[in-house]
Amino acid sequence: MTLLTYLQWQQKASELNINGNAYINGEYTQAISGLTFKCINPANGECLAEIARCNKDDVKLAVSIAKQTFESGVWSSQTPVARKKTLQKFAALLQENAQQLALLETLDMGKPISESLNVDIPSAINCVNWYAEAIDKIYDEVAPTPEDQVAFITREAIGVVAAIVPWNFPLLMGSWKFAPALAAGNSVILKPSEKSPLTAIFIAQLAEQAGLPQGVFQVLPGFGHEVGEALALSEDVDCLVFTGSTTVGKRLMEYSGQSNMKRVWVEAGGKSPNIVFADCIDLKKAAEAAAWGCFYNQGEVCVAGTRLLIEESIKAEFMPLLVAACQDIQPGDPLDPATSMGAIVDDHQLNQVLHYIDIGNEQGANIITGGQQSMQQTGGYFLAPTIFDNVDNKMCIAQEEIFGPVMAVISFTDAAQAITIANDSKFGLAAGIWTADLNKSHKVAKALRAGSVWINNYNGGDMTVPFGGFKQSGNARDKSLHALDKYTELKTTLIQLEVE
Repeated sequence: MTLLTYLQWQQKASELNINGNAYINGEYTQAISGLTFKCINPANGECLAEIARCNKDDVKLAVSIAKQTFESGVWSSQTPVARKKTLQKFAALLQENAQQLALLETLDMGKPISESLNVDIPSAINCVNWYAEAIDKIYDEVAPTPEDQVAFITREAIGVVAAIVPWNFPLLMGSWKFAPALAAGNSVILKPSEKSPLTAIFIAQLAEQAGLPQGVFQVLPGFGHEVGEALALSEDVDCLVFTGSTTVGKRLMEYSGQSNMKRVWVEAGGKSPNIVFADCIDLKKAAEAAAWGCFYNQGEVCVAGTRLLIEESIKAEFMPLLVAACQDIQPGDPLDPATSMGAIVDDHQLNQVLHYIDIGNEQGANIITGGQQSMQQTGGYFLAPTIFDNVDNKMCIAQEEIFGPVMAVISFTDAAQAITIANDSKFGLAAGIWTADLNKSHKVAKALRAGSVWINNYNGGDMTVPFGGFKQSGNARDKSLHALDKYTELKTTLIQLEVE
C-alpha cells in the first residue's frame, strides 16, 4: 500500500464525502424520525457530519427485516462454503478501501492514522477472512450412545444477532462480532457507538457489493438509550453481543430478562495488573511494554495495563526507564503518520479522565509525569501519558476503569502480595507477568483471575486465541473458534433404531 504523507492525509480528509445514514434492508436511509446528531472530530472539535439518529422505530423495522431474512434461508441456509466465498469477497473489498476506512477511523475517534492504517483496519480484514476460512472446517458430533440409538449434535445459527460495539476500536471490535455471526449464518444488526459510527456505516455498502443478501447485514447508528435499549428489549432479537462498560453490560442483561431471554454476551471493563518482578530479564523492554500497554490508543483500551505492580527492590531502577519510554508516546495530530498518540474521543471522556486525575491527587498519589490537558490551541481533546506513583490499591484510580492515559504504580514485596493486589479488583480481563523464573511465571499465571495472562509481553495474541474476562469483565469470548459458541445453538437429534 502506498504510504501517504501528512499533507496527503490532510488533503484526503478535506475531500472526504461522509455518509451519515443508517443502512436498512439494503439501502442507506435517514432515521424514520428524520433526527440527526453531530459526529465530532476529536482532534479539533469540529463537526464531521450529521448522523442518522435511529430510535425504537428504526429498530423495529430492521429487526423485522432481519428476522424475515433469516427465516427465508437466503443466507442462513447457504452452504458454509458459499458463505465463506461471500465473506472473502467482503474482506477483499475492505482491503480495497483500507485507506478510506483508516481515514474515517482516525477522524472519527482520534487515533493516529498510522495505527488505523497498519493495525486496526488490517486486523479487521484478517478477522473477516479468518472466520470465512474457518466456517467450512467445523464439524458436528455423533454422541457415544447405546447400540440401538444414534444421536447427532449439530450447531445451528441462532437467528437475529444485535451487535453493540464500542468507540475505541470501532471497526476492529465490530468485526470480532459480525464476522463470526455472519459466518455462522445469522442476520446481523450492527449498532456502532454514537461517538464513532463512520466505518460501520461505510462498510454496509461493501457487504452488499460482496453478495450478502439484503437484510442480512444492517447498521443502525444512534444512542445507547435509544437504539441499544430497543435492541436489548426486542422480542425478536435472539442474541445480543456487547463490548463496553460493565454498567451498561449489566443493564443489557436485565433487559434480556425483561423481554425474551435472548442470549446476552458481554465483554466489559478492566483494570488490568501488569506485574514486574525483580528477576525480569530485560527491565528496559518491560518498561517500554508497560508504557505502550497502558497508553496505546490514548489509553482507551479495555485491557490496558493501568495498574503497574513493581517489586520494591527494582523500583528505583525501573521508574526512570518507564518515564523515558513515555517520551515516545506523546500527543500529536492524528493525521500525521509520525504521531504516536492521538486525541481522546470527545470532551466528555476527556473531562472524565481529568476528574479521575483530580481524585488521584486528592487521595494522596503523586503524579510523576503528565496530568494535564495538552494542545488546547487545536480545539481538540489531547492528554499526555499520566503516571501516578505511591498508589494504594484501594484508591479510586486503582479500582475504577478510567479509560484514558492514566497509570497507577503500586509496589509489592513478593509474589504472594503481587497476586493478592492483582486479584483485588472487581474486574478480571487481563494481566501481565515479567519474570525469568519459569516456575514462578506458571504459578502466578495460574493464580491470577483473568481471562488473558501474558508472560514477558503485554497484549499479545492473534485470532487463534479467545479474548474475554473473568468476574465483572464479562462472560463473552471474542476471537478464535470459541467465539462461534455465541452465535450458534446446539441441537441434539436422537434416532431410535429397531431392535432385531
